[in-house]
Formats: sequence, structure tokens, C-alpha cells
Amino acid sequence: MVALAAALSAGCAGPEHKFGRGVGNVFEIVRHGEARRNVEQTALIYGPEVGYTTGFVTGLNRTLARTGVGIYEVVTFPFPPYGPVATDYLAPNPVYPDNYRPALVEDSLFATDTNLGFSGGDVFPWLPGCRFRIFDTH
Repeated sequence: MVALAAALSAGCAGPEHKFGRGVGNVFEIVRHGEARRNVEQTALIYGPEVGYTTGFVTGLNRTLARTGVGIYEVVTFPFPPYGPVATDYLAPNPVYPDNYRPALVEDSLFATDTNLGFSGGDVFPWLPGCRFRIFDTH
């Protein structure tokens, strides 16, 4: 009975954050943020011929590592500890190249426009790397 009371009084913010972080990391294999960032950073430091080869391999390695960490966090989200793991190798949150920062999707859910009757947004938000936006007001 005491264990049940302790479990219920602990709250659920820790497991929620761990599960959300895990789901975000699992989809790194689709998002390719680590690969794009490593290609960019390696090309800036060592040159484009190294960036497209070594940077891609390093990015692929980090993508697979982040996906593995995400699977671990999704499977173990109900159990403590709730802090990020493998932070000496990976940033706790997904990374993006320095030349791209994601923005809130222009959608009527987030930015309604009663004067025009519609809102703008990403042309192909489901397409990785698509950065073309119309009516970007944020």
C-alpha cells in the first residue's frame, strides 16, 4: 500500500519527458538531423570533399546511436532514472544543422487568420529538408 502511494505521489512529469524524448529520438532515423548536421559541420571544418564522405558516415553513426537511445527510453520510460542518457556522446534533444531551425508549422490550429480565411505554412512539411514556407508570420 505504501509503495502504491509513493508511486502515485511521485507525479508523471519524469516519465512523460522520458517517453517524449525517446519518441523524438526514435524518429531520428527518419528526420536525419544528426546526419545533416555532421555533413555541414565536417564540411565547414575540413572541406566539402571530406564533409560529404566522413561527415555522412559520422552522422549515420550518430543517427543510429540516437535511435538506439530512443528505443531504450521508450521501453524504459516508466522506470527511473528519468534524465537523459548518453549525454557524453549525444545532446539530450535532437540537433539540427546551424543553417536550419525548425519553426512552428503555419496551420490553422496554431495561427488562425480570420481576415483571409486561411493560414500559410510549409508547402511539404512531411518532406525532410523542405524549407519553403508561404505566409510565414512567426
